Amino acid sequence: MFVRQMSYLVALAREKHFTRAAEKCHVTQSTLSAGLKALERELDMRLVLRGPRFMGLTPEGERVVAWASQIISDYENLRQDVAGLREGLKGTLRLGVIPAATPAVAKLTSPFCAKYPGITVDVFSMTSSEIQSGIDKFELDAGLTYLENEPLTNVRKTPLYREQYLLVTHVDSPFAQSTVVPWKDAVSENLCLLNESMQNRRVLNKLAASLGLKLAPTVTSNSYLAICSHVCSGEWSSIIPHTFAYIFSGCKELALVELIEPRHSQAIGLVVSDRDPLSPLAHALIRCAARLSQDDLFIPALAMH
Repeated sequence: MFVRQMSYLVALAREKHFTRAAEKCHVTQSTLSAGLKALERELDMRLVLRGPRFMGLTPEGERVVAWASQIISDYENLRQDVAGLREGLKGTLRLGVIPAATPAVAKLTSPFCAKYPGITVDVFSMTSSEIQSGIDKFELDAGLTYLENEPLTNVRKTPLYREQYLLVTHVDSPFAQSTVVPWKDAVSENLCLLNESMQNRRVLNKLAASLGLKLAPTVTSNSYLAICSHVCSGEWSSIIPHTFAYIFSGCKELALVELIEPRHSQAIGLVVSDRDPLSPLAHALIRCAARLSQDDLFIPALAMH
């Protein structure tokens, strides 16, 4: 019962609305309110600022939410771990993935789902900072993100592959028939790139600056689909991770060309919370990731000349 009451408080902290929090917990609003009051009596402290509507949490309430999130996560992990001894692992793995790694994510989830058929996977496209927050708040079991640039804190890392870079341009572009393109030439193109809220763009900015160059895209977006749309128009080019060759290579209007001078790479890998014991799902995913071949699974042939 105590864990259920804490789940009411965590839901209220996330939703900031009594009715929505009750819906998330699949209870009536009166049941939620009664549970919160019972938790306050148990802890002998006021947790919720009440009024005609939700007005926030007390300082004590904010601290209890942080502890409650961890306790709820540990309780669910305990149940999964013990049940797994009898029935095999079951549950839902929550995986945050940066947009730059989304073309490669099935290389990880496919063998994982084959080995653990009782587990379903929820994949969320997130920024690296959102992945950090999700892991810290026990809202994610793991993340697929950059390991070296702006690294996440308090996590265990499993390297998977090194991201390399391609110029993607229209087939009528002067560079479309090239096998390689120097960075200095690619930067001079009319570019459509991710915006600077995305770590991939910050990686490219840093690399360009190290070469004495400056990226000046005329269109930016937080979506690779929007970038693909602009490149297909014939007016723009873009710089993309090599794994997008899995997706863009099927588009007859696009040409993918390897970027050189330098051939830069950036580590991508799996991150989980640095705590013991690990959640059973996170532990299973790490074991699966450790068996993957960095050389074969994550490098599309089209990207390497």
